[in-house]
Amino acid sequence: MTHYRTNLADVRFNLFEVFRRDLVLGTGPWADIDREAVEDMLSAGAELAETALAASFADDEHGDVDFDPTTHSVRLPPAFHQSYKSYVAAEWWRMDVGPELGGIAVPQSVRWAMSEFPLGANPAVFLYASGWPQAQILHQQGNKAQRRVAELMVERGWGATMVLTEPDAGSAVGAGKTRALPQDDGTWHLAGVKRFITSAEHDLADNIVHLVLARPVDTQGAGGPGTKGLSLFMVPKFHVDLETGELTERNGVQVTNVESKMGLKVSATCELTFGQEEPAVGWLVGDVHDGIAQMFEVVEYARMLVGTKAMATLSTGYLNALDYARTRLQSPDLTRKGDRKAPDIAIIGHPDVRRSLMVQKAYAEGMRALVTFAACNLDDIVLAEHGGLDASALMARNDLLLPIVKGYCSEKAYATLTESLQVFGGSGYLHDYPIEQYIRDAKIDTIYEGTTAIQGIDFFFRKVRRDGGVALGGLLDEVEGWLDAARGHHDVLVDALFRALHAVRRSQLVLTDWAGRSEEDPRALYLVGQHTTRFLMMVGDLVVGWLLARQAEVAAAHLASGDAGARGADFYRGKVMVATFFATERLPLVSTEADMLAAATQHLMEMPDAAF
Repeated sequence: MTHYRTNLADVRFNLFEVFRRDLVLGTGPWADIDREAVEDMLSAGAELAETALAASFADDEHGDVDFDPTTHSVRLPPAFHQSYKSYVAAEWWRMDVGPELGGIAVPQSVRWAMSEFPLGANPAVFLYASGWPQAQILHQQGNKAQRRVAELMVERGWGATMVLTEPDAGSAVGAGKTRALPQDDGTWHLAGVKRFITSAEHDLADNIVHLVLARPVDTQGAGGPGTKGLSLFMVPKFHVDLETGELTERNGVQVTNVESKMGLKVSATCELTFGQEEPAVGWLVGDVHDGIAQMFEVVEYARMLVGTKAMATLSTGYLNALDYARTRLQSPDLTRKGDRKAPDIAIIGHPDVRRSLMVQKAYAEGMRALVTFAACNLDDIVLAEHGGLDASALMARNDLLLPIVKGYCSEKAYATLTESLQVFGGSGYLHDYPIEQYIRDAKIDTIYEGTTAIQGIDFFFRKVRRDGGVALGGLLDEVEGWLDAARGHHDVLVDALFRALHAVRRSQLVLTDWAGRSEEDPRALYLVGQHTTRFLMMVGDLVVGWLLARQAEVAAAHLASGDAGARGADFYRGKVMVATFFATERLPLVSTEADMLAAATQHLMEMPDAAF
C-alpha cells in the first residue's frame, strides 16, 4: 500500500447528497455526462492516485531535481516520470479544457473533486500538468495565432507557467521591472529576471509556454507604473512553426537557478532570466495591454488549486493517523490506570487521541465541503451563462470565496497536520511515515499565490469593502436563512452558528468603520491591517461550521429513516458528531476573536522598531 488514503465516500457524499450535483448532470452544458459516469470517474481517479501517482511521492527516494546550469536544463527522477505518464495516459486532464480543445464538459464541482486525488497523492504531478488549464485560458484570451499555440499545448502535452514574481518585488507584483521592448515585426523582446516560478523547466514535455507579466517600454498608452502598467506576454521555451506544430530554435528565456526548498522538492521552483544570451521573444496576449486582468484568470485557478491541495494533504494525513491509531497498542484504558494487569489498548481509545482525530476530521471534511461549495458556485456561473442569465452576483461570490478557499484551507491544513504527526508520536517525525513530508510540502500552500496576509487584505479591501459588503452580506444572509429553517431540529448547532454569525457581522462593521475613518485619519488603516487575516479566518470558521451542519442535517435524515445505504450508519453518525464537535469546540472562539478585534489599539504600530 502507498502512503495515500482517499476519502471517496466523503467526496461522493458531498457531490450527490449535500450539494446534489446529480441534478445538474445530464442537463444543459453537461448533457453528455450522467451520475453513473461520474461515479466511475471518481473510482478510477482514486485508484490511480492510490497506486501509480502515489508511488513516487516520497522525496527521500528521489531527492532534489537535477539542474544543469550549463545547459539550463532540469531532469526529474525516472520514478516520477512514470507517475506523470500514468496521469497523462488516464486523460483526466481533459476536464481542464473545453470540448473545442478536445476536452470533456464536466461541472467544475466534478473537476475539483477529481483534482483532489492527484493533489493528495503526488501534488507535483498536478503542478507539472498545468499546461492544459493554462492552454484553455490562452485559447479564450489569445488571438488566432495564440489559439493555435493553445491547441498544440493540449495536443502535445506542453507545460506552462505563470510568471509574476521578481527577486526585489516579491508579492508586490506592481513593482516588477521586467521590460518588454516592441519590435518592428509585432513581437516583443523581454528583459529581466523572475523568481519562484513553478515548473519553469523540466523534461516531462517538449516545450513550455510561459505567460509573463512585463512592463512595455516606448509604448503609448501602456507600461506606466504599478500593476496597471503591466501587460501579459506569451513566451515559449522553443519557437514553433504554427503550420506544422514543429519546434524550431530555442528562445532566449532560460532557467538560471533552481531553488533548494524545504518541501515539495520534485516540483522545480525556478529563477527565469529573459534575454541574457539571446532575445526572449514574446507575443502580447490577445493584442491588448490588460495584463493583470488576464493573469488573474490564471491566479484564480491557482488559488482554487492551492486550497484543494491543502485540504487533500490534510485528508490523507488524518486518514494515515486514523489507521495508525487503530493499530498502535500503548497503555491501558484511562479508567484502569494503576491496574498492572490491564492490557494495552489501541491508542484510538485514549481521550486526547480521540480529540486530536476529531479536530483533523472536522477540518479535513469541513474544508472538503468548502472547496465543493466554491466549485458548485462555479457550476452555477456556467449554468447561468448557458441560460442567458445574469451571473454577476455569482461571480462576486466566487471572488469572495477564493481567498477563503486559499487562505483558510492552507493555514488550517498546515496547523492541523501537526495533530496528525502527534498521533504517531516520535514515529511521525521519521521518514518511515509520510506525515513529516506532508507538513513540509504543505507549508508552501500558505505562501503560494499570495501569502495568508495578502489573502486577508484582498478579502477585506477588495472583496468586502469595495462592493459595500454586498457579496459577503448575501453569503451571511444565506447562512442565517438556513439557521432559521433549522431551528428546533439542531439547536446546539444552530445556537453556536448564530453566535458566530453575529460575531462576524459585528467585526465587519468595526473594520468598515475603521476603513471609513481613514479618509480623515490614515492611521486608522493600521487597525484594519492588524485584523484582516483574523477576519478571514473567522469567516472561514463560520462557513465551515455551517457546511458541517448542513452535512449533519443530511446525515440525521438518513439515520432517522433507517436508510444508511452503502455508506453505513457509522458514516452518518460521524457526520453528526463532527458537526457538533466543531460547533462546541471551535465556533465559540469566533466570538472571542471578534472581541479581540474590536479592542484593537495602535500600540503595535507605536512600538519603536528597536523594541522588537
